Amino acid sequence: MPFISVKAIGEPLAQHQVKAIQEGITALMVDVLRKVGPLVAVLVEQVPAKSWTVGGEPVACAAQVDAIVSAGTNTAEEKARFVREANALLKSVIGSRLSEVSYVVIHEVPKDSWGYDGLTQAYRADQRSSREA
Repeated sequence: MPFISVKAIGEPLAQHQVKAIQEGITALMVDVLRKVGPLVAVLVEQVPAKSWTVGGEPVACAAQVDAIVSAGTNTAEEKARFVREANALLKSVIGSRLSEVSYVVIHEVPKDSWGYDGLTQAYRADQRSSREA
């Protein structure tokens, strides 16, 4: 049940750009990080340009992707590929004006510290193990 937050500044994103980011990030979560597609939540937000600086200076166009996943579920290679491909996705959707100082961050959260529908990821993992045993 990954949650991905994408924040962007610059020209307002058109609805087709938001949809392309949502679909592209979801596909990367499934194809690269091996997550379950119907459980991938993606929030795309436009933030005011005045709230974003790089090196203390205003920036015209930037983005940040924060992806939350359960700790220990992905290899270093998978995470590096996700960072690389998410950055390429942002550039393809937003364009070449995207600042190189646009970050992609994978936050690995212990399974007992998050979940959905009132159940932690640790509980869900334990339930799967019990059914497989």
